[in-house]
Amino acid sequence: MQSTVFDARAISTVLHHLAEIYLKLSGWRKEGRAPDELKYVMIAAPHTSNWDLFYTLLLAFAFRLRVFWMGKEAIFRPPFRRLCRWLGGIPIDRSRSNNMVAEAVRTFDESERMILIVPPEGTRKKVRHWKTGFYYIAHGAGVPIALGYVDYRRKAGGIGPMFHPTGYIDADMKNIQAFYVDVTGKRPGLSSHDSIKTKSGKRVLETEG
Repeated sequence: MQSTVFDARAISTVLHHLAEIYLKLSGWRKEGRAPDELKYVMIAAPHTSNWDLFYTLLLAFAFRLRVFWMGKEAIFRPPFRRLCRWLGGIPIDRSRSNNMVAEAVRTFDESERMILIVPPEGTRKKVRHWKTGFYYIAHGAGVPIALGYVDYRRKAGGIGPMFHPTGYIDADMKNIQAFYVDVTGKRPGLSSHDSIKTKSGKRVLETEG
């Protein structure tokens, strides 16, 4: 993977302290703790505003996490491309979702440590159902899913429990989404807690996007 700000120890240490100071002065608090696992997918939800990325990275620095995050290609256009990649960003071509999942799984297999942040809505616009890419990445790589969140109503963000995919996506998605029922996005009207559309009881047997 590309070199990022998280690999520059001196800079990341300074940003850690600045993140802690900002959270304290702005009345925000971090909740939970950094997982012990070396590799996992982290959900970033709900995703309803451009501010979500700011708070997600702020919390990553506060928790001292070395993260990579997926974002749509549009935000990686010049002059922001190099900055976004330096901050751990990975541009995603939504027309190649199957390839994206396969590439992410391969990266997990080849890495000793890997934290990949994926917003399940896939966009800050209103969506009816969560996208399943994060689930297929975790399932394919054999890694757990960390339930990350930013709650604007409580001014709190952090990391909830770790979830281990069973392969039964219907039941797993319902259990995962249940955690977010009381988490409020910056624009609550754009949040979605609807279940995905799958065949009930069907087990995941192959990678999909």
